[in-house]
Amino acid sequence: MTDPVVGLVLEGRYRLEERLARGGMSTVYAATDLRLHRTVAVKVMAEHLAHDPTFVDRFTREARAAAMLSHPNVVSVSDQGSDQGLVFLVMELVRGRTLRDLLQARGRLTVAEAFAVLEPVLAGLTAAHRAGIVHRDVKPENVLIGHDGTVKVADFGLARALTGTGQTSHTGGVLIGTVAYLSPEQLERGRADARSDVYAAGLVLFEMLTGHPPYGGDTPLAVAYQHVHHDVPVPSEEVPGVPWQVDELVTRTTRREPAVRPLDAGAFLADLEDVRTDLGLARVPVPTGRSSAGPGTIRPTNRPTRPRHPSDPGPGDPGTEVLGAGRSSRGRGTSMLPGMGAGPTTDVGGRRPAPPHARPGLPLHIRRRRARLAVAVVLLLAVTVGAVGWWLGSGRWTTVPSLEGADRASAVDLLQQAGLDPVFAEEQFSETVPEGQVISADPDGGEAIRNSDVELVVSRGPERFTVDPELVGRPLEEVQAWLAERVPSQVTVQQDYDDTIPVGSVSGFEPEAGTELARNAPLTVYVSRGPAPVAVPDVVGQSPEAAQTNLEALGFTVERTEGRSADVGTGQVMAVSPTPGEAAPFGAEVTIQVSIGLPQVTVPDVTGMSEREAAAALDAVGLTYSSSTFITGDRVYRQNPAPGTVVDVRTEVSLLLSFG
Repeated sequence: MTDPVVGLVLEGRYRLEERLARGGMSTVYAATDLRLHRTVAVKVMAEHLAHDPTFVDRFTREARAAAMLSHPNVVSVSDQGSDQGLVFLVMELVRGRTLRDLLQARGRLTVAEAFAVLEPVLAGLTAAHRAGIVHRDVKPENVLIGHDGTVKVADFGLARALTGTGQTSHTGGVLIGTVAYLSPEQLERGRADARSDVYAAGLVLFEMLTGHPPYGGDTPLAVAYQHVHHDVPVPSEEVPGVPWQVDELVTRTTRREPAVRPLDAGAFLADLEDVRTDLGLARVPVPTGRSSAGPGTIRPTNRPTRPRHPSDPGPGDPGTEVLGAGRSSRGRGTSMLPGMGAGPTTDVGGRRPAPPHARPGLPLHIRRRRARLAVAVVLLLAVTVGAVGWWLGSGRWTTVPSLEGADRASAVDLLQQAGLDPVFAEEQFSETVPEGQVISADPDGGEAIRNSDVELVVSRGPERFTVDPELVGRPLEEVQAWLAERVPSQVTVQQDYDDTIPVGSVSGFEPEAGTELARNAPLTVYVSRGPAPVAVPDVVGQSPEAAQTNLEALGFTVERTEGRSADVGTGQVMAVSPTPGEAAPFGAEVTIQVSIGLPQVTVPDVTGMSEREAAAALDAVGLTYSSSTFITGDRVYRQNPAPGTVVDVRTEVSLLLSFG
């Protein structure tokens, strides 16, 4: 059955998308804030209460009480209003389950798990108490546990600001609340203060440890009597192994006399921490009750580690690489030929020649020696001129070697052998050249002057980017911002069903997170649409209990109505809406109609008719008949049941025939 409220836009801003939960006083919907483009929760007051000033005041009070609080463990309320006959609150949307749901699924919690849940509950209540607000309705249904383990206190609808006496009073003489968690002073006097919340929180601790509240009874009055006249039992009586310190904590917080309880939730929290310290109790994650299995979802138990980011410190930075050029310098020294020394010259006999003024003429052997000297000088000049000519011609040039496929060290050796100096430019990414090999050289071939530079570009290998697996489960906007900054790719966003990831959050990537991606490579980001639609099973003919179990196993919520049917027996399901086989959203409501008997009709008036006419009239409405004759005749003189009587179809009508 479609909820007529779904699809409405309240105050031109909040579009109701789907019903999340329904209680006796209100219904909660997931909605889109069209102004801020975010998902919120909208609590709509039940229609039959919208005209009751007491309950409208309760709604307004909840908005004001929650608006006074800003704490991570309190569900925030952002707006309140009335539109189209609907009174509503706008709240933070918490995707997860209530503590009640968790206890129904788990039975009971360990001491460590119970403490993990209770600590944030008390932290939220502490913020309320310090703001002068008493919750007055602390119970598992009002403790929300998010998919990420966040715990929040909800529903301040019964909250009241503290009066001058430090207490709150009940509303109009009517005590509103859940009797299983009401303190004795609330039940006896209708008055509450912060210690009343402490009492209820102590009962919640007892229930987490044992799996049920301390008191039960056939009527609320019976439960209330036990609150007023009996002490709460200790958990270890039912769960052996619960430490005595925990028993004492439960007893201390649930004493019937408020004066001997902890003063407020802050004092309770301090006592809880003391017990944790005394027990040496390790902190554990808040139990969420979520399965660790699920297609396409990386779980904490098998999630790969984050790939190393370039900014992360490495296992050991490489030292500075020293390139061994090893090219020897070529000096430009002066050659000394025989006879060109700086010392004096001697003759063949070893005698020192006479000074010029003492030599009127040169002997023949001197002239020969000078001739040999002149020849040597000429030869030296010829060699020098030849060397200079070689250098100015082809000798100054060398050939740049082919460096294709060479690594850094090999390229250096080849260039030095050719008389060239290697110079390295900034390394570049390459899809074709392996890391460490030369991509290009400048000049890249031909001739070059000896001792000139050749600029080398070395490959860094392929440029690759990776998507962090931790992005799975994050909101789409956050993931898109992360990708835009770190992964240059062609991003495509696709909607996809997912049983565990909240709507609007990323459920996976293609290629999967952690895969190396080239620049501008295609990347598909899958965004959760929530669980996939489920086909409604055919439960017609089943008992309502069996039908409800089968439907809830598929994630549906079940609404039961009654009707009459000639086709199925009393107490069996006679109709299902949506119809069997029709696909419905996960968590949608399915209405089963249970037969309470055969259809009923009104007995027509057939007196005065002939037997044939009476038979036809009765058959037309699904009734049978029997006839008897008074004396003689063929007209209906009397009928039983009487005309106008409402009876089941197939009921037999007795006709008495007589004269007309």
